[in-house]
Amino acid sequence: MIAINRDYMIDLLLRLLATPSPSGYCGRIAALVEEEASRLGYASERTPKGCVVVTVPGKRDETLGISAHVDTLGAMVRSIKPGGTLRFSPVGGYMMSSVENEYCLVHTRDGREYDGTVLPVKPSVHVYEDAREMKRDEGNMEIRLDEPVASAGDVKALGIQVGDFVSWDPRTRRLPNGYIKSRHLDDKAGVAAVFALLQALSSTATVPERTLKIVVSVYEEVGHGASYVPPDIVELIAVDMGAIGDDLSCRETDVSICAKDSTGPYDYGMTSKLIELAKANGIPFAIDIYPKYGSDASAALRGGSNIRAALIGPGVHASHGMERTHEQAIANTAALLAAYAMCE
Repeated sequence: MIAINRDYMIDLLLRLLATPSPSGYCGRIAALVEEEASRLGYASERTPKGCVVVTVPGKRDETLGISAHVDTLGAMVRSIKPGGTLRFSPVGGYMMSSVENEYCLVHTRDGREYDGTVLPVKPSVHVYEDAREMKRDEGNMEIRLDEPVASAGDVKALGIQVGDFVSWDPRTRRLPNGYIKSRHLDDKAGVAAVFALLQALSSTATVPERTLKIVVSVYEEVGHGASYVPPDIVELIAVDMGAIGDDLSCRETDVSICAKDSTGPYDYGMTSKLIELAKANGIPFAIDIYPKYGSDASAALRGGSNIRAALIGPGVHASHGMERTHEQAIANTAALLAAYAMCE
């Protein structure tokens, strides 16, 4: 089995995490992905929708697709309040309490960026009697801009308008024991695993058994990321984070193999083959069912793609909150992808 370069993998992950990319605002990170694919020697193209497709020629004409998404949770400016704060509309599904007191960036359409903080409309227990009990929902949250604004007019003068994107500060930390905690490990950890496979193929001049088409999607968090995939793809492995908790068996060091999610079961043969390869190669893994989860593979199937599909990914704790994984889980995901890509 080809070796995975962990230093490369983590370096790319940190670069991805540092690049804002809420769903629909992915031009900058798509360019990063294209540049990295080119550096590894692989051709890529941008679909009309904005996804990046990287092609790795294989020994056979049959095409294996691998998808991962670079888009993340975030928000959009919904309205500008009379006092100069912003009401926002969520992009993606998260608990409003998970972004309370989070730092953020507002991205204007003319390229400016402004710092801000997400706060409840009653942000201080020293002032508001019901500050603790007030429900954390969209109507009770706002963004305080770090600018000298006191009116809607002041905000508009900065170039901020309704529909501007808002990205959350990822607050990334890589710990000496291998843990990585950050927002947006879903699914930038998965993208790092996919590119670790590409780097391993490139650095060893290894040709995979089948042609690979890597689909890096940009709308997964809002449900239609890989709803279109190139028509020559026969099988598609979606790489996305493995959920942890409740009766799930996945750990932060495992590669998760999802047998079924909210959209139904994944392909029996592909899932069985992934389990067999993980066992044969000594790759720590877990098999789980995610009843509140969907993936790029399920989006492709709903979009009418005539494919077989499977779902794997690194175990991530506290998904859609302050997430944490271990570099071993990302490397295990890359290793399982490599084993599948090289098998006949």
